[in-house]
Amino acid sequence: MNRTTLVFIIGVLTLTLISFLFDKKKTIKGIKKGAKMLLGILPAFLNILIIISIVLYIIPQSLILKLLGPTSGALGLLLAALIGAITLVPGPVSYPLAAALIKQGASYTVIATLMTTLMMVGVVTLPLEIKYFGKKVAILRNSLNFIAAVLIGLAVGLIMNIIL
Repeated sequence: MNRTTLVFIIGVLTLTLISFLFDKKKTIKGIKKGAKMLLGILPAFLNILIIISIVLYIIPQSLILKLLGPTSGALGLLLAALIGAITLVPGPVSYPLAAALIKQGASYTVIATLMTTLMMVGVVTLPLEIKYFGKKVAILRNSLNFIAAVLIGLAVGLIMNIIL
């Protein structure tokens, strides 16, 4: 267990204890609600982790580097943006994917673009958006978010290159 995890656990336990001292009923209700949410997302989380593991085992690291690595250029950025836009993955599930891809050599620019399009662009949910917001608004929102995701990815990559 690394230091950050340990600090996080100690912080959560401390804050839970403080909350418990102020209001036992609300604290217990909050813990139950949190546990219910965790159990709700756990099957999807585990399924995605299994799929990620299988895909990363099947796809050679050299191909990941070629398609998503620092030398992938505009193709890697576009590929990440398109994959993120058409994939329906819950936010918490996407973090292990991003970590695994970074460990395999993917660039921060590509991963930031992938993560941002996963969160902000919804090709799969577009029909539902059109139903509630109208075609013009839904398409405009997704288009602008797609552009913003690419710009965010480029900015993150630039900042990470300066820092690292």
